[in-house]
Amino acid sequence: MNDDNNNETIMTDLKELLTQELVDAAKDAYNKAYAPYSNFHVGAAALTANGNIVKGCNVENASYGLTVCAERNCISNAVINGEQEFQLIVIYTEQDELTPPCGACRQVISEFFANDAPVVAVNHKNVQKIWTVSGLLPDAFTPKQLSNV
Repeated sequence: MNDDNNNETIMTDLKELLTQELVDAAKDAYNKAYAPYSNFHVGAAALTANGNIVKGCNVENASYGLTVCAERNCISNAVINGEQEFQLIVIYTEQDELTPPCGACRQVISEFFANDAPVVAVNHKNVQKIWTVSGLLPDAFTPKQLSNV
C-alpha cells in the first residue's frame, strides 16, 4: 500500500472516530436539554477548527419565541470560549425522522462553518443523514455580503 492510500485510510478512520465521539457528545447534550413544553429534546456537538468538541442543547422558554436551539447554543458555547471556526456539527434526537437544523440555526451555522462543512443528523437508531452547509442554505447571507459596507 502506498503512503497516499495509507494516509487516506487513516484519515477516514479518524473521521469515523471523531464522528462517533461527536455523536456521543451530542447524546450527552440531548440528555441535558430543557424541553418541558414540547418534550422535543435536541443535542448538538461540533468539532472546532482547533480540534475541540463543544456541546449544546435546546433550552425552551414559556415564551416560545425565546427558546434557543441546540445548534445555536453549541456554537455560542464555543464562541464564548474563543472558538469561531468549525469543521462539522452533529445534531442528535430520539425522533424516528431525522431532524435537520431550523432556518435560524442554518443561518448561524453558515456564519461559522465553511460551505462544504458536514452537518450530520443522527437519531437513537443510529440512522444518519449528512448535508453540507451550502446544501442546507444555498446562497446564504454571510459576512461576505457585508464586505462593501
